[in-house]
Order: sequence, then C-alpha cells, then structure tokens
Amino acid sequence: MSDFETSLIAGQETEMQVLKEIRKKYPSASLINAFKGYDIWIPETKQSVEVKFDNKSNQTGNIVIEFEMNGKRSALMTTTATYWVITDGNVLAWFTPMDIVYCIFENNLKYAEFVGKGDTASKKAYLIKKDLLFKYAIKITKIE
Repeated sequence: MSDFETSLIAGQETEMQVLKEIRKKYPSASLINAFKGYDIWIPETKQSVEVKFDNKSNQTGNIVIEFEMNGKRSALMTTTATYWVITDGNVLAWFTPMDIVYCIFENNLKYAEFVGKGDTASKKAYLIKKDLLFKYAIKITKIE
C-alpha cells in the first residue's frame, strides 16, 4: 500500500471518529464526500467541520497548517468550515479557523515552503508546535 493510500485510510478513520463524537449530541451529522469545503455537516446547527489528521506531529512536535499550494490559496485561507478538528491520533483538538489564525499572528510565526510527501507541487504552511497550538483549542478530547 502506498503512503497516499495509508494516509487516506487514516484520514477516513479519523473523520469517522470525529463524526461519532459529534453524533452523540447531533445524530443527523453526516460525512460530506467529494466536497472540498469541509468533511462533516451538522444540520441541527447548520455548522461544518474540517478534520485534519497529523500523526507525524508525534515525531516532530509540529502540526502542519497549510495555507498555499502550488501558488494558490488553500486549506486555512480557503476553508468554509465552522470548526477544524486537528488530531495527532491521541486527542481531538477543536478550533475555529480564527483560533488558528490568532495563534499564528499572536506568536509571530513564520511559514515554511516545501513539497510534502506524495505532493507534486510546493506548499506553504506553518509548522506550529503542538503544545502551543493546542492552547488555542476550544476543547480537547481524548480518542477512545
């Protein structure tokens, strides 16, 4: 299995974990496949959730927050999600996109430019120390 396929499966499993958590309170929540804007829609609240899985952060200590890919705005700069849930495989950290922006600007963080594994074009992203970013979370829950 390729790295891309392994990452895709891990991402889908993570989306299901987040959906399960949301459905405890909002049973109509559902995955939105083939839509770039977000991963989960919650009809009861008319809110959306983007799920980001960063297992590599357990080795590097950094969460990758992309904002540009191949010279075009992406991810944080184009999100339409109400919330982002970022996980390292151990916890689910819940943010509004603006919480992440505040973390970047309040800490005067600099971005990095690189070609990610499996990517064909360069991206620009912030590599934010996990413990710093997680201070900006609305809530953090352990994965069961």
